[in-house]
Amino acid sequence: MDTLKVYKIGLVPYRKALELQMKLLEMRKNGEIGDTLLLLEHPPTFTIGRKGDKEHLLMNERYLSDRGIHFEEISRGGDITFHGPGQLVGYPIMDLNEKGRDVHRYLRGLEELIVLVLEDFGIEANRIEGLTGVWVEGHKIASIGVGVKRWVTYHGFALNVNTDLSYFDMIVPCGIPDVKMTSIAGWIKKKEGIQMEDVEESVIKSFIKTFGFENARVVDAFDNYPQNLLESDLLYNFKELGKDLDLLI
Repeated sequence: MDTLKVYKIGLVPYRKALELQMKLLEMRKNGEIGDTLLLLEHPPTFTIGRKGDKEHLLMNERYLSDRGIHFEEISRGGDITFHGPGQLVGYPIMDLNEKGRDVHRYLRGLEELIVLVLEDFGIEANRIEGLTGVWVEGHKIASIGVGVKRWVTYHGFALNVNTDLSYFDMIVPCGIPDVKMTSIAGWIKKKEGIQMEDVEESVIKSFIKTFGFENARVVDAFDNYPQNLLESDLLYNFKELGKDLDLLI
């Protein structure tokens, strides 16, 4: 069994994170790195997949721009969704050639790991047949949309932790009319909120279990050891991706 590399990189603009994913995708296809998981948050952003319906964006793009909300049309599957602070986003860069070349199995694995994470917070979650994602008593708590090139994955999942759910009122989330969204903090009504670090640790543990890794090597961009970033096989190119990334390099 292999070691999973995990990089916790904080709040990153969507376009910068996408550039990083594409760089890592090429590196993974070429065998330069092993399987990798990025854990991060985004500033307020709506993304729509390659087959999504733009009518599911209920506000015009000028309205979004005036409020500092980014809109992006991207290559993942799925319809429109929201990313923002308080939502944990996971981007696995993983070679499915070594895991059966089965995208549907991979999707079910992402759902399963989120179900396991929610169990750690006392939430009983489930899947709904025919709909990708994770649900709690009919409320959607996590969205999933993936891309695969030469059997290497990119894009991934978004789990609402302390998310401002009012943003979802501006869209038809995942193209599902009348869907109700929820979050970990909102569901368990924990006034002081949920610590993102605790959710990250649960995701790492559940990812290892679900996808059969032996362990994980975690690099935290904010652990006050910037040399870890400079020495890693992943983050050496962050300066080239944009000096506005607020990382300790």
